[in-house]
Amino acid sequence: MNIQKTGFSTKLIHGGEIDDQFGSATVPIYQTSTFSFDSAEDGAKCFSGESDGYIYTRIGNPTISALEGQIALLENGFGAIAVSSGMAAATTIYLGLLSSGDHIVSTDAIYGPSRSVVEKQFVRFGFQATYINTADIEAVKNAIRPNTKMLYIETPANPTMDITNLAACAEIAHKNGILMVVDNTFCSPYLQNPLDFGADIVFHSMTKFINGHADVVAGIIIAKEDAIYAKLRNMMINMGCNMDPHQAYLVLRGIKTLSIRIDRAQENAQKVAWFLENHPKIAWIKYPGLKSHPQFQLAKQQMRGSGAMISFGLKSGFEGAKTLMNNVHLALLAVSLGGVETLIQHPASMTHSKVSVEDKNKAGITDDLIRLSVGIEDFNDIIEDLQQALEKI
Repeated sequence: MNIQKTGFSTKLIHGGEIDDQFGSATVPIYQTSTFSFDSAEDGAKCFSGESDGYIYTRIGNPTISALEGQIALLENGFGAIAVSSGMAAATTIYLGLLSSGDHIVSTDAIYGPSRSVVEKQFVRFGFQATYINTADIEAVKNAIRPNTKMLYIETPANPTMDITNLAACAEIAHKNGILMVVDNTFCSPYLQNPLDFGADIVFHSMTKFINGHADVVAGIIIAKEDAIYAKLRNMMINMGCNMDPHQAYLVLRGIKTLSIRIDRAQENAQKVAWFLENHPKIAWIKYPGLKSHPQFQLAKQQMRGSGAMISFGLKSGFEGAKTLMNNVHLALLAVSLGGVETLIQHPASMTHSKVSVEDKNKAGITDDLIRLSVGIEDFNDIIEDLQQALEKI
């Protein structure tokens, strides 16, 4: 069977299979740091690139390769590079493709550390960055400079849930000779494939939906073309931020249920969103599955579902937000997202605490904003938990 022509869920089950001499039904864990060669000549061929044999796990490993091949397949990319975390993926992209004096244009409401690592660390190396609401296409056009080398987008944005038009941004980027990078963590390959809309690179924190069980920290980068893939893999190898084989095994196990987990979670999220939208103590809500979302139609065009992430604000502001979070019982008060459990957190004081107050306000990361990652519990129990916590306000 040609796995390329199968459905998405079939790819989830069989896309990571490798040849194994014992006929293992799952990809084995090759928990080894180094690999032996058949001969001195064989070793030399591996190092010269004449052979694709394995050398050292920092460079490559069969368990990790199986995961890389599967996610490249799911994202319709040339190749994938598995790394130790989502931030390792972002850092590999920055360092692998940017030089001193280069400028990036990026979504203002991106994952906090993805922004703060540039503003607080990489500025020392001469990187420049402009953060804007990339949902505003005119703002994207106006932010481009002669030295702009990368357009870095997260859509839906974390945590504002603003949605950026991928095809329009890709057109702007390529017209200006700029690489377009998309953080696809909130959607996973099941709901969105940015490479199909013109992106050059897509990456994920696999800690989130792809693994889905809150027991792994991992990241992956998928490149559309071989030349970019080669640059990024070389950077990963030299930085030493490779994934561990056991991490890869756990993600390969978790990814098999990606479609059914997201189907259940977004079914729950839609019902939770309707409940919150009609609650008298809620000031506003952003969820791509609500017609009240400013980019509702765009979401339907480039996403295959509304996802499991919701942002909302309380009429009672930050004090109300604290009361709500301190009184939930089923939902876990924790950062991260995309697991089987419902998580609730306050971005302004948690995930985005390193972003300045001024920049948070510009990006819409206000003190009243609560981010909810809806899990796969019974939806009535999630709603009941939120209802009883809201009654405490």
